[in-house]
Amino acid sequence: MVTAAHRTASAPDAARTFPKGFLWGSATASYQVEGAAAEDGRTPSIWDTYARTPGRVRNGDTGDVATDHYHRRSEDVALMAELGLGAYRFSLAWPRIQPTGRGPAVQKGLDFYRRLVDELLEKGIQPVATLYHWDLPQELEDAGGWPERATAERFAEYAALAADALGDRVKTWTTLNEPWCSAFLGYGSGVHAPGRTDPVAALRAAHHLNLAHGLAVQALRERVRADAQVSVTLNIHHVRPLTGSEGDADAARRIDALANRVFTGPMLNGAYPEDLLKDTAELTDWSFVQDGDLRQAHQPLDFLGVNYYTPTVVSETDGSGAHTSDGHGNSSHSPWPGADRVAFHQPPGDTTAMGWAVDPTGLYDLLRRLSADFPRLPLVITENGAAFDDYADPEGQVNDPARIAYVRGHLAAVHQAILDGADVRGYFLWSLLDNFEWAHGYSKRFGAVYVDYPTGTRIPKASARWYSEVARTGVLPGA
Repeated sequence: MVTAAHRTASAPDAARTFPKGFLWGSATASYQVEGAAAEDGRTPSIWDTYARTPGRVRNGDTGDVATDHYHRRSEDVALMAELGLGAYRFSLAWPRIQPTGRGPAVQKGLDFYRRLVDELLEKGIQPVATLYHWDLPQELEDAGGWPERATAERFAEYAALAADALGDRVKTWTTLNEPWCSAFLGYGSGVHAPGRTDPVAALRAAHHLNLAHGLAVQALRERVRADAQVSVTLNIHHVRPLTGSEGDADAARRIDALANRVFTGPMLNGAYPEDLLKDTAELTDWSFVQDGDLRQAHQPLDFLGVNYYTPTVVSETDGSGAHTSDGHGNSSHSPWPGADRVAFHQPPGDTTAMGWAVDPTGLYDLLRRLSADFPRLPLVITENGAAFDDYADPEGQVNDPARIAYVRGHLAAVHQAILDGADVRGYFLWSLLDNFEWAHGYSKRFGAVYVDYPTGTRIPKASARWYSEVARTGVLPGA
């Protein structure tokens, strides 16, 4: 997918020209777009169960229909081609391929992805497949879910099924998308599926997601093309202390361990950070980490996927209301085990419809940090984008200048990071379509393409046309 890119000079006439070979794409996730929740053998995922539980999702929305991508696949691929996208990052629905999380694959489920990949390739669009974007088969959750080691073992078996079916044509694979959300929002604060609120279960889930990643990398390597690239996508939090005090610096260190190094440690360094183990020692002795687990989790990767939306600002506190402003949803339970004395603060500046601060400097700083920490590992921006209160005007047009400004600012940050030495190989706009935005239901629109939910009609927004030109030319225009 991502080849070494030629670095452009910083002359004024080329200052915003991206490197040759830079990959431009957009992304979606299966539960957010596919619909067809009970068709062709698909069984409920934890998100089906969660969304159907009263009070969990705004307006009682579910992904039963979503944007109906399952039936509108060809229309959506044609739209990607019209927009000139070089790649499409999508996720496979585990319960569509392996409904119980065990046993053989359902061929009708795999056929959907075979047809999707074939149509993408016919249009010259590179398929980028993510094995897991949060839709765990409900039967596996009923057996204990991610806090249990068996789920990691089942994931490796599922990865093998997907690779056997698609490995001859998909060259770029991602094991997990944002395992932090799966572990800490799903099992800690409960604002994501499956909605459990146990800090020790969250830490156990994080470990078994690390193990699942490593086992899946090995399963993929055994089956996919020799030239295939394998990665993981992390929502690395760019954590900033509120002040220069020693206490705030320690709060930032603590959150960095829980948000980032709990995954980069095992996956990229083969060990959990000692400060994380110490910070959480009152909750667990980490005895669920068995001999050989860290060796299994630490597998060579071809690049690291980075999702970024907004920075995280923290300070030390007395322990009251510590997690309520972290941007990850409201809950009386914290997604930050062992961090009761950390407070979260709204960064200054403009915000999106999610209430997230618009701050491209956070992306620049994050890319520079990752380049310094992992200098031989290329980076790809696998998600970046913004939700705004979009609407179609009487002429059927959707003008979204705030999204254009957001993306322009963040692409400028990526470009500057490349000029300053970061090895960034691609950018995927989140998201291709307006869709089911998890606990927010259909109330938040991230798409470059507007979706009229009652009819399913797609309307490319002004930002889609703007991004299309950037993708076609590799040139970021000025403001």
